[in-house]
This record gives sequence, structure tokens and C-alpha cells, in this order.
Amino acid sequence: MILLKDLVHARSGDKGDTCNICVFARRPEYYAYLREVLTSEKVKAFLGALVQGEVRRYDLPKLHGFNFVLQGALDGGATVSLRLDTLGKTMASALLRMKLSVPPELRPPGGEALGCT
Repeated sequence: MILLKDLVHARSGDKGDTCNICVFARRPEYYAYLREVLTSEKVKAFLGALVQGEVRRYDLPKLHGFNFVLQGALDGGATVSLRLDTLGKTMASALLRMKLSVPPELRPPGGEALGCT
């Protein structure tokens, strides 16, 4: 198992109660694997109660990336939320902690597998 952060770069932002997370593969060869495993359903499940609405994934194949749009993810948005991160700026950082089972041939050079199950 490795962390998603070992395969991608990510950034998040907001508009009202909607957050988006853009994820870009660090290497082009990671993209096909990520397209299979980094689904909207998996992202929603991983973020749990932080996302109350739908999660949609938009594929960006020429950029080897994805844009995830998370509805109902900011507890009403910056003007009404009592969360510490009312703008969703840390949502990408949270997603980067997702653990993945990566085939050996796709493991990052020098990357250490996590000692977890």
C-alpha cells in the first residue's frame, strides 16, 4: 500500500458549498491505473461525512488528471460554515492520504510501501 500523494499532485478550491479537487498524475504511466481505481465513489467514501452530496469526476486525459466536483462539501460555504476550513483548501491534502494497492511496476522510484493493511 502507498499513499495517493506518491502518485499525484493535487489542489482544491471552492465556490459556495461546492469544492473541487484537481488531481494530476506525477508520471503519465500512472494515469491509466488511477482512472480505474480513483473513482467518484471511492473519493466520496474516503472523504466520508465531509461530502454530503454527489461527487462527479471529469477526466482530463491530455493532462493525465481528473477534476472531482464535490457537492455539499463545505457545510454551507464560507459565509455560514463553522468548519475550520470553510473554503475547502485542505480537501486535496485530505484526499492525498488515501491508501492504494499499487502494482509493483507502478510503484514510485524509491517509494516505500506503507506498513499497513
